[in-house]
Amino acid sequence: MPVESILVRDPAFYQRLLQQYLLLLKKYPILTKSVTSGILSALGNLLSQGLRRRGKGSSLGKGLEWLGPARFAVYGLCVTGPVSHYFYQCLELLVPSSASHCVLKRLLLDRLIFAPAFLLVFFLAMNFLEGKSWAAFQNRVRTEYWSALKMNWKVWTPFQFININYVPVQFRVLFANLVALFWYAYLASVRK
Repeated sequence: MPVESILVRDPAFYQRLLQQYLLLLKKYPILTKSVTSGILSALGNLLSQGLRRRGKGSSLGKGLEWLGPARFAVYGLCVTGPVSHYFYQCLELLVPSSASHCVLKRLLLDRLIFAPAFLLVFFLAMNFLEGKSWAAFQNRVRTEYWSALKMNWKVWTPFQFININYVPVQFRVLFANLVALFWYAYLASVRK
């Protein structure tokens, strides 16, 4: 059976890719969002490493620390994808678009309740995945959490305003993952 290769530059290729993603999103929403989160989280870590190496004038391919992207992939797959899926679903139920001041209420729920808790979960999960002690986690929270949370509020607030108020609910995790690609690059660089 002959195999025909597909040109990646072919616009039809991207259209088929999008159609396949939408089909998977409809059939397996949590799994699709989780796998997407895992892949984009790992890419964010690789981006962080690449930026650090480029800043030092090093070769990008040599000396990459592969456990970092693996940890971020596990975190994205097991935490970011499913937790974000359920958060956005709950947000729709708690503050429907018909509610008065829903734009402000959704943003406040996300920024003041979800973001601080989710960032703490990130610190805890990474501490666990790195095999570090509880004391190391406490020290990291004491020294890095507040500055990371303030940066989260600065960076994420405009994106989350758009995401939770204007992006259809089935695409919110994807939208957040695309922003998170760069956010995880920042977090990975802060944690070193």
